[in-house]
Amino acid sequence: MSFLQQPEEKKPDFEPVTAKEELIGQIKEFVWETVKVVVFSLAIIIPIRYFLIQPFYVKGASMEPNFFDHEYLVIDEISYRLGEVKRGDVVVFKYPNDPRQYFIKRVIGLPGETIQIKDGKIFIINKDRPEGLLLNESGYLPNTHTQGQVDAELAPGEYYVLGDNRASSLDSRVFGPISDPAIIGRAWVRGWPFSRLQVFNTPSYQ
Repeated sequence: MSFLQQPEEKKPDFEPVTAKEELIGQIKEFVWETVKVVVFSLAIIIPIRYFLIQPFYVKGASMEPNFFDHEYLVIDEISYRLGEVKRGDVVVFKYPNDPRQYFIKRVIGLPGETIQIKDGKIFIINKDRPEGLLLNESGYLPNTHTQGQVDAELAPGEYYVLGDNRASSLDSRVFGPISDPAIIGRAWVRGWPFSRLQVFNTPSYQ
């Protein structure tokens, strides 16, 4: 007598995945990929933000007509670690009388120089020009008249800074020179508004 034997049901090589398990797997993969992107981005952004560049928001009219209220700038922090502050650089620094505040001004006088302001004009006295040099700022300030009577001798590591809007600026004429450690960096790029997008260069003086 013969018997008909049904073939054994072949088991699949893998367990079937339910729709719920598949969704959970996709969520886990998405979260892991997001975490990797965030960690990688922070590893790049944080050093750049704290050691290379940082944003700065202009408040007030002391740097008009070159910088206006509510403009956003990118400040270059690395240049002064590798090189020197130059005359004409626009710098961001901690206000000497309250380091919690940040000011933006233009560097006029360098360490070791004597700065004289008289009759609305600025004179620079240094080892190269002991007789004094009339500072020509016409490249960035038309019809400049600098108020005040100043005769300031700068020590090593000190800088004399002025706002471009000489009639409305709290600067070295009031609070004196600033020290090298107070300087955060120089204005590098104007990022906003887009209509005034600009990369800043140090002016040359004739």
